[in-house]
Amino acid sequence: MSSPMHWLVVLLTLASILGCWWLIVWSAKQGDPSKGHEDTLDKVWDGDLRERNQPLPRWWLILFYLTIVFALAYLALYPGLGNFAGTLGWTQDGRYRSEVAAVEDVYAALYARLTAMDYPEMVENAEALQVGHRLFAANCTTCHGSDGGGAVGFPSLRDDEWLWGGDFASIEHSITHGRSGVMPPWGAALGESGTEQMVAYVKSLSGMDHDPAAAAAGQARWGMCVACHGVQGEGNPALGAPSLRDQVWLYGSSDEAIAAVIRDGRNGQMPAQKDLLSPEKIKLLTAYVAALSQ
Repeated sequence: MSSPMHWLVVLLTLASILGCWWLIVWSAKQGDPSKGHEDTLDKVWDGDLRERNQPLPRWWLILFYLTIVFALAYLALYPGLGNFAGTLGWTQDGRYRSEVAAVEDVYAALYARLTAMDYPEMVENAEALQVGHRLFAANCTTCHGSDGGGAVGFPSLRDDEWLWGGDFASIEHSITHGRSGVMPPWGAALGESGTEQMVAYVKSLSGMDHDPAAAAAGQARWGMCVACHGVQGEGNPALGAPSLRDQVWLYGSSDEAIAAVIRDGRNGQMPAQKDLLSPEKIKLLTAYVAALSQ
C-alpha cells in the first residue's frame, strides 16, 4: 500500500472510532436534567402522552465504550491501520504456515513409515494407496479428475498410455519437476488442403475411417513430423510426443479437433509440485498414480 493510501486509511479508521465516541457522549447528554436538558421532546400525543428523551442506560453505554476500547486494542495488536503490521506481527501467511507445520508434525511419522517401502511394495499396500488417494484428491483432481480419468487436454492416468513414460521414475519426475509439451503449429506450412491431408494420414495410423487418397498425400508430408512422433507415429516419451497409433486422443479425435492441433499447435503444461509437496508426499502420489493404471 502506498504511503498516501496508508495515511488515508489510518485517518479514516481513527476518525470513525472518534466519531463513534463523540456520538455516544452526545447521545448520553440528551434529555439528562442534570446537564441542563429537558427530559421530554416538544411532542404530545393523544392529549397527554409525551415523548420522553431519557439518556441511555449506563450498562448500555459501558458496552459501547468497551467496543471502542476493543477496536483500539485490536488495531494496536493486529494489522488494520494501513501498512501498520501490529505489535504481535500476526499475518495470514504466518498463521497458515504454522497450521501446515502442525499438521505435518502429526503426519510425519505416518509418511516416514509408508515411504520407507519401495514402490512395488507401496502399490500393494492399502494404507499407502489410501493416503495417496487423499493427496491426489487435494492436489490433482482439478486437472485429472477425481478418478484420474482426465479431461480434454488433461491425460487420463487410468490407462497404460504415458506421454512421458509410465515407470516409477518417470512419474515421480513428472510430479516433482513438471512437464512442458509443445506441438508447433503447422498451418502456415501445410495450408488448408495440406492440413486436411495430414488429418487423414493421422487417422489412418490409428485405424480410423479416412480418405485413402488424402492419407497418401499426407504420408508424403510426414517427414516434418518424424522427429517427434517417430517414423511409424509411435511417439517419443523423451519429448512427451504421443503415439498416434492408439485410440487415445488428448484433445479429441474428430477431424476438427485433429486439424486444430496440426494447424494451431498445442502447449501442454504440467506444473511442478516440488515447492508445494514434500518428497514423502510426492512418493506416495507416485505410487498411487502408478496403481491407477494397473
